[in-house]
Amino acid sequence: MRRLTTALALVTTLAVGSWQAPGAAPAPHHRGMNILVVGVDSREGLSAAEKRRLHVGGKGCNCTDVMMLVHLSADQRRASIVSLPRDSYVPYAQTDPVRKGKINGAYALGRGPQTVATVEQATGLHIDHYLQTGFTGFEKAVDGLGGAVMCTNKPLKDENSGLDVSAGVHRTDGRVTLQYVRARHINQPGDLGRVRRQQRLVSDLLTKLRADGALTGPEAAFRTAGTLLKSIRTDDRTDVWDLVRIATALGRLDPARTEFATVPISDFDHRVDGVGSTLIWHASRSSALWAALAADRPLADDTRIQPRPANLAPSNPARVKARVDDTAVAGELAAAGFVVTDTTQTAPPVRHAGPPVIRYAPGQEDDATTLAAALPGARKERVTGHAGTPAVLVGTSPVTVRKVAYDRNLAEGAPVTGNHLGCVGDGHHPSLTSAPATADPQ
Repeated sequence: MRRLTTALALVTTLAVGSWQAPGAAPAPHHRGMNILVVGVDSREGLSAAEKRRLHVGGKGCNCTDVMMLVHLSADQRRASIVSLPRDSYVPYAQTDPVRKGKINGAYALGRGPQTVATVEQATGLHIDHYLQTGFTGFEKAVDGLGGAVMCTNKPLKDENSGLDVSAGVHRTDGRVTLQYVRARHINQPGDLGRVRRQQRLVSDLLTKLRADGALTGPEAAFRTAGTLLKSIRTDDRTDVWDLVRIATALGRLDPARTEFATVPISDFDHRVDGVGSTLIWHASRSSALWAALAADRPLADDTRIQPRPANLAPSNPARVKARVDDTAVAGELAAAGFVVTDTTQTAPPVRHAGPPVIRYAPGQEDDATTLAAALPGARKERVTGHAGTPAVLVGTSPVTVRKVAYDRNLAEGAPVTGNHLGCVGDGHHPSLTSAPATADPQ
C-alpha cells in the first residue's frame, strides 16, 4: 500500500514521474526486499504562488535531496531504514570514463534508473522497488494521510525552509512537515541532523498510521493507495499490489522492530575541486552495514557497524559549554576538552552535600549527559527557565574528571529502533488532537 510507501517517502522532497527499467533483467537472489525512496529538489512545474506557499524559492538542483534505503526482512518481522546522505562521494554507475560526485547528482545524469544503478553499485545491494515524490507530492501525501506528528524538546526555526514551531508535540499538515524535513540550519552538524529528524518523522508517522488503523491489512492499505498514487511515483516493476504487501507488512511491526541508521562516515568534510565539501563513507563500518542488509541481519547492536567505546557521550566536548563554580574542576574539564565559559566567584561558595549537580535547560539534555559522563556520580537537574549554558555546581564530595569518548557517527546516525527514536522514545506521547503547527506563511 502506498500509505506505507508514503510514510517512508514522506521524508522526501522531490518531484516527478516513473521510469522504465532497461532490460528488465531478473533480480539476483537475495534475502528480503530493498526499496529505494528518494526526494528530488526540483521546482519544475511549480507556480510562483506554490513556491511562496511551500517556501521553496531559489533554484533547484534537479538532484535527490533525500535518499532512504528500506530493507524489509524475508520473514517480514523487521524493517531497516538507512539514510544515504546527499553529499556522499561515490562513483556514478554506467559512466565512461568513470565519474565521481555527490550521490544526489546521479539523478541529473539519468533520473531514476541512474539513481538506482549508482546506489546498487555503491552498496552492492539489489534494489527491488523505487519510489519518489516531490515538493507538492510530499505535501499532498502528508495531508492525504491525515497529517504527521512532530515532537521537539526545543523551539525550531529555520528561515530558509520557513519552519517555526515551538517545543512540544504537534500534529502538522503537509506544508509544515515539508519545512521540517527540509530544514538544514537548526542543527549544528548540518545535514546529518536533518537526516535524523527525517528518520524520526518516518518512525512517528508509521506509529500514527498503525494507531489510525491505516496499516492493519490489505483492505485498509488499498483504500488509500489511489490517493497516494497521485503523489508518489514508482518504477515499472512496482504496482499497487507490491505497495499493499509492503504496507501490510510494516503495519504488523511495532516500533521496536523498525530500525533506522545513517551510513557511517569517515570524513565529514572531504573537499573536491568542482564538487565542494563531500562525505566519505567509513570503509569498514559501511561495508558491515551493507553486508548485514544483504544477509538479512538486524543492524542495531551490531558492533561492526557501531563499535562501543568506553564512556561514550552523545555530544562533542569541544562544543559543550559549561559554567563551573570551582576553578580546579573547571581546569580539569577544560583539559578534558570542554568549553568552560565562567568560573567567577564573588565569595567562597556554600557547597551542597554530595556529588556535583549539573543544572541545564530543556533542550540541553545531550550536553548535560556528556558533562555527567565526565563527572562520575554527578546528578542532573533539568530546570525550566535555566539561563545560558549548563552549570556545574561542585558539592562536598571529591570530584573525579574523566575523558569522554565521542563518535559523531554514533551520536548522529547509529542504528536505533523506532521505540528509541520517535516521540515515544523521547518520553513524549503524541496528542493527535493538538492544534496543527503553523509556520511563516511567507
